[in-house]
Amino acid sequence: MYDKLVNYAASQLELDPAEITPDATFETLGIDSLDIVEMIMDLENELGVELAVEEQNITNFGELAAFIESKLN
Repeated sequence: MYDKLVNYAASQLELDPAEITPDATFETLGIDSLDIVEMIMDLENELGVELAVEEQNITNFGELAAFIESKLN
């Protein structure tokens, strides 16, 4: 899941994949709340699962990947 998120951020948000680490916060990467909402909506559509991320305190890609994986199991 983490790799999928990195690929998404690199292609859709035009970020350098080398800068995206599990601990890199969305804020330090310049990802705003609208970008996060769009990413989550795209992932929900692709994975066929509802992700109530707004109820979580998720600040980086590692946390987001772990949260999504927990919803898929």
